[in-house]
Amino acid sequence: MPKYLLIMRGTDESNAAMMADIDEMMATTGQFIQEMVKAGVLLAAEGLDDPRQGVVVDFSGETPVVTDGPYGETKELFGGFFLLDVASKQEAVEWAKRVPAAPGAKVEVRRVPGSDEVPQVGE
Repeated sequence: MPKYLLIMRGTDESNAAMMADIDEMMATTGQFIQEMVKAGVLLAAEGLDDPRQGVVVDFSGETPVVTDGPYGETKELFGGFFLLDVASKQEAVEWAKRVPAAPGAKVEVRRVPGSDEVPQVGE
């Protein structure tokens, strides 16, 4: 079965709304994860730390430049993911529509190609 990554993307506003009632959001997300486990589709799920704790490695110039967070003019940040093993893109989309998210957040659905689809060295 194909794998799909549900990428959680939030804005400053949607992240603040989520943090305002973090206990309820964590409980709702926990229930959602249990539903995916029960359905046998969840392979992995992780959230990311505060973007101010991260760094960006920029390859725009001759040598990579490392910049500490917070990020500059970013409208949306990748905040976490769910990796699903489902039968189709439509099934992944149906799960994405059920993700507990704050108003203004987005969930991007991307297929993860199998190893047989990735060009191998020497081909």
